[in-house]
Amino acid sequence: MTYQQQGKWELAKSEINQSLKTLESAKITTEQQRILAQALDIQGQLQQKAGDSQAALNTWQQAAKLYPNSVNNQMGLINQINQAQAMQDLGLYPRACQTLLAVLGYTEKKCMISEVEINTIQDKISGSFEKTYQAKAFRSLGNVMRLTGNLAESEKVLQASLAIARKSGSPEDLSKVLLNLGNTQRDLANRNIELNNDQGAKYQEQALAQYQEAASLSPLAIVQLQSQLSQLEILMEQGELFTKQGENELKQGNEEMGQKNEEMGQEKWKEATDLKNKIKVPLTYLSPSRESIYAQIKYVKNSLCLEQKQPNCLKPTTLNLSSVTAESLQAAVKMLNQTDEVASELEDKGTQSSIMGLLAKLAEGRQDWNGANNYTQKALDYSRQAQAPELTYQWQWQEGRIFKAQGKNKEALNSYQTSLATLKSLRRDFVAVNRDSQFNFRENTEPVYLEYVSLLLQPQEVPPEDLKLARETIDSLKLAELENFLRSACDDNFSKSVSIDEVIDKQDPTTALIYPVLLEDRFEVIVKLPQRPLTRYTSKIEKNKKDFEGEIADAIPIITAKSDGTSGNKLPRIAEKLYDLIIRPGEKDLQQSGVKTLVFVLDSSLQNFPMSVLSKGQENGQPKYLIEQYNIALAPSLQLVDVQRFQRKNVPALIAGLSESRIIEGRPFGELKSVKDEINNIKSLLPNSTKLLDQEFTSNALTNRLNSSSFSIIHLATHGAFSSQPDQTFIVTSDKKLRVNELDNLLSSRDPVELLVLSACETLTGDKRASLGLAGVAIRAGTRSTLGTLWLVDDESTSMLMGKFYEAFKNQNISKADALRQAQLALLQSQDYKDPNFWAGYVLLGNWL
Repeated sequence: MTYQQQGKWELAKSEINQSLKTLESAKITTEQQRILAQALDIQGQLQQKAGDSQAALNTWQQAAKLYPNSVNNQMGLINQINQAQAMQDLGLYPRACQTLLAVLGYTEKKCMISEVEINTIQDKISGSFEKTYQAKAFRSLGNVMRLTGNLAESEKVLQASLAIARKSGSPEDLSKVLLNLGNTQRDLANRNIELNNDQGAKYQEQALAQYQEAASLSPLAIVQLQSQLSQLEILMEQGELFTKQGENELKQGNEEMGQKNEEMGQEKWKEATDLKNKIKVPLTYLSPSRESIYAQIKYVKNSLCLEQKQPNCLKPTTLNLSSVTAESLQAAVKMLNQTDEVASELEDKGTQSSIMGLLAKLAEGRQDWNGANNYTQKALDYSRQAQAPELTYQWQWQEGRIFKAQGKNKEALNSYQTSLATLKSLRRDFVAVNRDSQFNFRENTEPVYLEYVSLLLQPQEVPPEDLKLARETIDSLKLAELENFLRSACDDNFSKSVSIDEVIDKQDPTTALIYPVLLEDRFEVIVKLPQRPLTRYTSKIEKNKKDFEGEIADAIPIITAKSDGTSGNKLPRIAEKLYDLIIRPGEKDLQQSGVKTLVFVLDSSLQNFPMSVLSKGQENGQPKYLIEQYNIALAPSLQLVDVQRFQRKNVPALIAGLSESRIIEGRPFGELKSVKDEINNIKSLLPNSTKLLDQEFTSNALTNRLNSSSFSIIHLATHGAFSSQPDQTFIVTSDKKLRVNELDNLLSSRDPVELLVLSACETLTGDKRASLGLAGVAIRAGTRSTLGTLWLVDDESTSMLMGKFYEAFKNQNISKADALRQAQLALLQSQDYKDPNFWAGYVLLGNWL
C-alpha cells in the first residue's frame, strides 16, 4: 500500500501480484490462508483506488471465501464492508444495503431501518468489533441509504456512526462520517428547497457545519478537499438564492429587505471566492487515485461556475460560460488534461470518459463545434471501453446537441435516438448515478426525451411515422419517470391483450387520448381520435417554459383555497389559457367524432393541475368547465393501462377508514368527522363489503384481510400524502404510516384490484411533481383504476361525492370516468360545494371503463 500512496501504481500492483503468486503456489496452511485473504483484500483496495470497482468486488468476494464465518469475525466484517463499497461504486445499491444490513445482523430486505433497530444493532455488535469498524459499517449503510433516496433513515444511521466515531477518538473515522452526514443533510436541504420549505436553509447550515468540522479534523488530504469543495458548492447556492430573493423583493418595492438579501448574496459569493483560493494549492499534493481525479474535476467545475456566478453552470440545459475569461478556460483545460494523464496511468477508462466529456462541454459552451465533437467522440470511445452506459447516453445526447446547434437535424435525430436506446437499456437500473451527485431525473434524463420530441415535431407537416414516434417517446418518458420514482421497473405486472388505440377504435369509440407536451418554445398536443390517425396541434407560448410552468404552479393554490362563497371569481386565467392550448385547437374534431371521454397522459408540468377546471370562458357570468362537457381520466403511461370492463354486481369490497385523530411518527393527523358516514353509506351501496373503521383499521388487520380474501374494490378513507419523494408518500392506518414501497406487498393480491379509492389524501404542498406519488401508489398496488385527490378536500363534500360516485358506479353501463363526472357535477351544481376546491381535486387514474 506504501507504493500506492506514493502514486507508484505499477510497483504496487507488481508487489501484491508477486505476493499472491507465492501464496497461491504453495500448499496452504490455515495461517497462509489468512495471509492470502489479507493479500487479496489489499489487491481489492488497489483495484478500487484505480477505479476498477468490478475487479475489486470480484477480488473481495474471492477473499471472503478464505475467511471462516466471514460475517462473524473482524477481518470478515471489513471484507463485507469493502464489498458493499464496491457495489455502491457500481450502482448496485440494493445489494450493497442488504450486504451491510447482514453485516450488522439485520435481515430486513428493504433498505430501511428505525431508530430503535439502530440502537438494538449497536448493543448487539458493541462487544464484537472495534469501534472504528462499527463506525465504518454504519457510515457505509448511511451513505447507501442516501443514494437510494431514504434520507431520513440515512441521517439517523449516520448520526449513530458519528456517535461511535466520537467515542473511538479516530480523526480519520470522525472526518469521514462528518463528510457523509454533510452530504445527506445537503440532499435534505435541496429536497426542502425544491418544495419551498423553510427547513432547507436549516439543513444547508447543518451541512456546512459538518463539512467545516470534517475539513479541520481530517488527516487525509482527499477528505479535506472533498469537504471544502462541498462547502464551496453550498456557498455558491446560497449566494445565488439570496441574490434572487433580493431582486424579487426590490421588484415588489421592498427596498430594505431586497438590499439586505442582495448584501447577503454578495457576502456568500465572497466567502466562496476566498474558500476557492484557499483550496487551490492542496490539489497538487493529492496521491493519484480515481477519488482524487474526481475531486479535481469538481474543482474545475466549481471554479468556472464561481466566475460565472451561477451554480451548476455546466448543466446541459443551462450551459453558460459567458462571464468566464479565456484565461480561466485555458487553466481549466490544462488541469483536465493533467488529470487525464493520471487516469491513463491508472487505466481508468470511465474516468477518462468523464474528463473528455467535460472538455467537450467546455468547447460546446464556447461554440467550438469541432473541438466539442472531437472530445465527445473520445468520451464515447472511453465509455464504451469501460462498459459504462450511464456515461455513454450522456455523450450521445451531447453529440445530438452539438449537431442540433449546427443545424444538422438529421444527424442530431440519430444521436438522440442512440442516447434514448442506451437509456432504455438502463431502465431497470435508474439508480446508477454519477459518483459526484445523486441521479437527477429532471436534469439528466427528461431533457433527452423532450429535445428529441421537439426535433421530431419541428417541421410544419410531420410525417405520420414521426408523429407516432414522438408519442411513443413521450410515453416512454412517462414510464421512465415512474420507474425512477419507484426505483424499479413498474410494468412487469401489466399484460395487455390489445393496445389502447385498438380499444378506442373498436371497444370504446367515444374516447379520445390526449398528450399535451410543454416544450421550450411551444405547446404540442398529440391526439388519438376514434378510427382516425394521430392528429397534432401546435401553439406558441407567450413566455418561456420556466415562466409558464411557474404560472401553472402559482394557479394551484388559488384553485385549492377555501371558498369565499362566490363560485368562479377566483378561477385563474391559466385555466382558460390551457383550454385554448390543449382543447380549443381540436374542439371541432372532438365534437365531430362524438367523443364523450378525454384520457390525458400529462406532461410533468401539468400533473398537479386538474384538467376538470380547464375553462372555455364564461357563460351567464360563470366559468364553463371542461368537466361539464366530458368525462375525464388520466393515464400514467399507455404501457401501464389495462382497459377492460368488469362485472360490478355483488362486487367484493374492502372499506376502511380513520375518522379519529392520531399522532403517527410524531406528526398529528386531525379528525375526519365525515368518514364514518362515508364508510357506512358506501357499505349500504356495496352489500358484499368488509368494513375496518378506526381502531380496527390497523396495518396488521388490513394485511390479514387482504391476504385472506380477494377484493375487487379497496376504499381507504384516511389521511395520506403524495409526493415526488417515495419516503414522503404514505397512507395512514390507525397505528402507522404505510409508505409506497410497502404497498406492493400489501395491496398486490392473487386477483388484480379493479378499483382503489383514496378519498382523504393530498399532494405535498409546493411539490411540483407530487402527483407522481399518486401514480406510484397505483402502480405499487397493482390496481387497474385508482381514484384519488390532488389536495385535501373538505370531508363533508368528500362523503357526498363518494356516495354519488358509487350510486352511478353500480350501473354496469356507466364507465368509472362517467360515474366520477356525475359525482363532480352533483357538487358543482349544489349551493354549498360548487367551488372547484370541493370537486376538482378528484382524479381517476388508469382504466376509465
